[in-house]
Amino acid sequence: MTVLEGILLGLLQGLTEFLPVSSSGHLALAEHFFSIESPGVTFEVFVHFGTAMAVVLFFRKRIAGILVALMRCVMRLQYDAAEVRLALHLLLGTVPAAAVGYFLAPRIEQAFTSPVLVSVLLMVTGFILWFSGKLFPGTKARGTWLDAVAIGAAQALAILPGISRSGSTITAGFAVGLERGAAAEFAFLLSVPVIFGAAAASLGDALAAGASSGLALALGTLAAFLSALPAIALLLRAVTAGKLSNFAYYCWAVGAVSLTFVLTGH
Repeated sequence: MTVLEGILLGLLQGLTEFLPVSSSGHLALAEHFFSIESPGVTFEVFVHFGTAMAVVLFFRKRIAGILVALMRCVMRLQYDAAEVRLALHLLLGTVPAAAVGYFLAPRIEQAFTSPVLVSVLLMVTGFILWFSGKLFPGTKARGTWLDAVAIGAAQALAILPGISRSGSTITAGFAVGLERGAAAEFAFLLSVPVIFGAAAASLGDALAAGASSGLALALGTLAAFLSALPAIALLLRAVTAGKLSNFAYYCWAVGAVSLTFVLTGH
């Protein structure tokens, strides 16, 4: 991998990881149409680490508050019921994606090799986003444990390439009655353990494979981190303004065009 390829792939990963357009779908289609070789598990681990660190930086105060509350609870110094409950909900919301990733990994990997499936799933994401615009804003600032499981199930569905993780989880948050800000915040916080977990699960393979280009790896990770920050800010503005559904048209267009090219042999 060249340095330029590392930077470009890192930018693509960072921008599409949090915008509701499916980073995995974009990467799968890019590999198919432009004959881009997969950068390898080492690169994937590092760019995912970069995007996860962007979320940590953006929500650093919120995450710090949760961690401090958990430490105080464990040390029996103070019990902040709201923060501890949120931490438990994040844990519950992570379980569905972890289970799907563990038990269905081979089948999911096969999905990445089918541009037809990826194109169709991108259009499905468009309908998910369009549906989000039909839902009335909820009134709940905090969800129940059942709400957390439901949002986690939506995140598990987004393991498929072409299904947007952020779009699915935020729409699920709307569906269970969370207000816009709460739905977006929970969706982003829920991404942290999943992204870090996926990176950790692949770390052994990454170490075995080694890094072919240290500079490309470092700059790709930095590009993913830096591009993810404005993507998070843009999505939060879109959610609070009630414009999440606007991304549906982009997903429909990309899915339809790519499907046409695949079926006509171009």
